[in-house]
Order: sequence, then structure tokens, then C-alpha cells
Amino acid sequence: MLVGIYWHYELIEMVNNFSRSTSFNRRALNVDSPRFLSIASPRALNLLSPKPLGFASPRVPHRLGWVSRLFPVLILIGALISFFIVIGGGYLYVLPSLSQAFLGYSVSKFNESSDVCDIFDGSWVIDDSYPLYNASECPYAEQGFNCLGNGRKDKDYLKWRWKPKNCDIPRFNVQNVLEMLRDKRIVFVGDSMSRTQWESLICLLITGVEDKKSVYEVNGNKITKRIRFLGVRFSSFNFTIEFFRSVFLVQHGWMPRHAPKRVRSTLKLDKLDDISNEWINADVLIFNTGQWWVPGKLFETGCYFQVENSVKLGMSIPTAFRTALGTWASWVENMIDANRTLVFFRTFEPSHWSEKSRRFCNVTQNPLSETEGRDQSIFSETIFKVIKNMTVPITVLHVTSMSAFRRDAHVGRWSDNPSVPDCSHWCLPGVPDVWNEIFLSYLLAAYEFPAVYKE
Repeated sequence: MLVGIYWHYELIEMVNNFSRSTSFNRRALNVDSPRFLSIASPRALNLLSPKPLGFASPRVPHRLGWVSRLFPVLILIGALISFFIVIGGGYLYVLPSLSQAFLGYSVSKFNESSDVCDIFDGSWVIDDSYPLYNASECPYAEQGFNCLGNGRKDKDYLKWRWKPKNCDIPRFNVQNVLEMLRDKRIVFVGDSMSRTQWESLICLLITGVEDKKSVYEVNGNKITKRIRFLGVRFSSFNFTIEFFRSVFLVQHGWMPRHAPKRVRSTLKLDKLDDISNEWINADVLIFNTGQWWVPGKLFETGCYFQVENSVKLGMSIPTAFRTALGTWASWVENMIDANRTLVFFRTFEPSHWSEKSRRFCNVTQNPLSETEGRDQSIFSETIFKVIKNMTVPITVLHVTSMSAFRRDAHVGRWSDNPSVPDCSHWCLPGVPDVWNEIFLSYLLAAYEFPAVYKE
């Protein structure tokens, strides 16, 4: 827009220069400078009145005089038209962004700059309209995550909403979201944190279904961490929300022949999980991994890394994680139809153990005022680095920083096994609900579905 205004003034200056340089010069007309006002003044017009001139006359011909008078006017008209075109183009460019900002619906995808709002840059604020559901009334909320149902007395942890600095996460009508998901297949792939988000989404959506019996697990299974596949169907809307347990995303197999005795199993970093074919025809894919990439889940259990037929005993966990994500990225590039499937990757979710042995879990009553360094994660950084080089568009749900404040929202001792404290998993309702609010905001924007806000 500024460029257009600049050229507007430049063209006006050109007109003025042209007027000064035309055949109406003062010497030829014998007009004294103080008496020559402008070509539009009455005296100037009298001096320039047309007279028939011969071909050899040194004066400007009659036809050229009219052209020279009209030419600056034409330039000025052209400048005004160009100016309004630039203004109109700027209006069309800026208006959608402003509209989204006012609606609180602008969210930033990875590799897309947005001056309107970074949805992951914000703070937690009290909101009495939370929680969004009752876990005791949702058959798909795992008993171990229902902290209130397991005896937690304080309810403050249920009342926190994530507030981005420059916008709001849309509070949409559940019926509208159910219609948006009609005839679709939503697939979560990852570890127990992914299963928690899967449970949260189902509990959020079932509040809008009148006939609760129309929502069911497709194989009649109870919600448990021991099953690799769980799928819940919303039959009235003909869509499913599925979960595939794949804690590393790559294949976990028994030790190869001639491996050292300490090797009991390996992660085949160059091969995606053998159930990956089940993920292909989804309309939406949401991946996560990270919680199991620790020595206690790997080396201390005799699990090491393998590439092709070679066991990599000296490979570090960050290097192995980067290699595994490269395998995942190649699979997405080769197997996923980006015209059909929207792909998300959720970053690492920080835990809040009091020390590295994971024996002491101090759950606070309110969120932390500082992240205590938990907003940084080598796993999250690696996810960004890998996705940056992909050609298939991936939306990163960067929940690491926002979750780092929520020491108050972990299961702690309010699980179905209170003798084992838990500062890794999250209570339901709780933090995973906010992840899903952000996730659904992306879907509303991607499917260009109008957001209908709750009163």
C-alpha cells in the first residue's frame, strides 16, 4: 500500500515536471515570471488561445497544443486509477487477517509467519466455564486419569484456560464440530500421552451427542493401555476417532543373531512400525513420540538401536530419535496423500518429577509462574528440524512450553494405583483438552468451517 502511495506522488511530480518542460515556456511566450500564474489561469489561457499556424511556423502547432494540455490530465487520471487499484489490493490482502484476528481464529502453522497471533505464546488464566466435561460421565476417560473421581479434593486445576497473547482460542459449539467431522477418520498414533489426548477428544465431542449409545468402541473393548488399537465410532455422524499405540513410531523387535548378550531387543530405526499401513487412509493423522526415548525404557531394559542389520551400541538417544523421525518423514512423503490427509505432530509434553529417579511427584495446587527450563526439549527441537525439510505440509502442535507451567495438572497420587505416583500423565479433564481445542481450531481453519461460539 505504501508503495502505491509513493508512486502516486511520484506520478504527480512527473506531471508537474512535464508542465514545466512543455512548449509553454516563458521565453517563447514572452511572459514575465511574476505574471505567469499557471496554464490554468485566464491570462495563460488567453496567451495560449489557438491560432492557425503554417507548417514552417516556429510556434507549436494547434493539435500538439491540445495534446500537451490533455497529456498531464491523462497521466493524473492514470495515477489515480493505479492508486485505487493498490488500495483495493491491500484491502483484500489485509481484511481476511484482520477478520480472523477479531474472531480469535487465526492460528499459525509451522513455516507460516503470522503477525496476528502465535497461539502457543500466552499464559494460563482462570475461567469458570471450565471444565468442558465430567470425566465420571464419559465412559472413554480412563479411570486412571480421572483425578477428581479418584479422590482429588481441590478443583482449581480444572479452571485454567490457555490465553494466547494476541488472540483467543475459539470456543466452538460441539454440534458444529460433529458436523465438520462427519464421514471422516481421525487417527492418533503414539504413546500413552497420545491416548490421553484421544480420550479427551472423545469426551469433548460426546457432550454434543443426544444418544450416547450411538457412540461405541468398534471392537467392544474397554479403554486400556494394553491394547494396540482402539477405535470409537460416532455412528450418527459416521466418523471414527482411532488410537494406535506406537510409542517409538519405528519397529521394536527381538535381538538379532550374534548380538552381544546385553542386547535383548532393538529399535529398527530405518523401519516404521509394522502397523503403519493401518494409518494410511485417514483424513487426519496426529502423531507423537518422546516419553519412551529415555535410558530407563531403552538401555536399562536391554533395548538398543539397529540400522539395517547393524546394532548401533554407541548411538546416543538424540541421534537415534533424529534417525527414527527421518524414517517417519520419508514414510509420510511416500505414503500419505496430502490432498486428502491433514498431518499433525504434537511436540514433547514435559513431566514434573522432583528428581530424575521419578520417585517423587509434587503436584501443586496452581500452575507454576515459571517453566523452570521445562519449556525446552531436544525432542521438540528435533521435530521442528525434521519437519522443516519436508515437502508434505505438517502442522506442529507445539505444546511443550504451555504444558511446562502445569505442575498442578498431573495425575500424581490420584490414579487407579495411588501407591505409584505419576508426574508424567495428565488428569482428565485438564491440559489435553486445551491441546484438542487448539487442534480443532486448526481443523476449522483447514476445512474452512465456520466457528460457532458458545455463549
